[in-house]
Amino acid sequence: MNAIKRTFGFIHEHPLAKRHLLRAYFKFISWQIRSRLTSGFQKVKFINGIHFFAKSGLTGITGNIYTGLHEFNDMGFLLHFLRNEDTFFDVGANVGAYTLLASGVCRSKTISFEPVPTTYHILKKNINLNKLNDLVTIENKGVGSEEGNLRFTAEEDTTNHVILEDQEHQNSILVPIVFLDNYYPANNPALIKIDVEGFETAVLKGADQILNDKALKAIIIELNGSGGRYGYDDNQIHAKLLSHGFKPYEYHPIERKIEELDTFGTHNTIYIRDLAYVVYRLKSAVPFTIFNQSV
Repeated sequence: MNAIKRTFGFIHEHPLAKRHLLRAYFKFISWQIRSRLTSGFQKVKFINGIHFFAKSGLTGITGNIYTGLHEFNDMGFLLHFLRNEDTFFDVGANVGAYTLLASGVCRSKTISFEPVPTTYHILKKNINLNKLNDLVTIENKGVGSEEGNLRFTAEEDTTNHVILEDQEHQNSILVPIVFLDNYYPANNPALIKIDVEGFETAVLKGADQILNDKALKAIIIELNGSGGRYGYDDNQIHAKLLSHGFKPYEYHPIERKIEELDTFGTHNTIYIRDLAYVVYRLKSAVPFTIFNQSV
């Protein structure tokens, strides 16, 4: 019951779903019934002819069913910013919602990193489902500051994370780690999304060459204090990105309005540099249609 109440609260606060409450509730209730009648994977329409596989418990993708775009502001930014000549890095891809938008809708080249094998295999199914193999490279690896191996949780859905040596955890898995600069300059991203449950500091430490390249215009990064489990401080990430010319923003896709922030938010924050270039792209992007609304 508490989970349903949280979901209803989320729908009422969602920038798009709250404008289409009857549709959002219908989709939510329909999905609850559908997912209980069939326990396995089901093919679900996403956006612009893209589909994904979903089943009960996959919170990283099912929220898109009843809200259109689960992380509406950030996903809307990606859809309005990316072009088919761009490269996108999806760090902590989960089952691939951002990857599907980047390559399936925007037709950008994507490199997706997902460390947990069970989640990686669903990501792979979603890429194959949409015939995106020519645009998407998927890596069953974690991302950090250097190559090696680290232990991860394996059964926590979107919150799977690195386990330090002094932390005990059942059902952990050993995962190979790479650093982003290893993929540069052969791959030169215009946008990076980083959602690695507190390990963002290590990811950025392994991306100095990419951060120094002005071709990188924006980073969508989760900063919610979870880095504290590793002794990391989100304020240091903020300072690092400021030193590379980025500033924090929030994007409002319906109005195509970009709003500068004093500091980072409590969930995802969009960091942008070369603001005039980014704003031009946002305002000139082809609209996408979601919930029968052109955005």
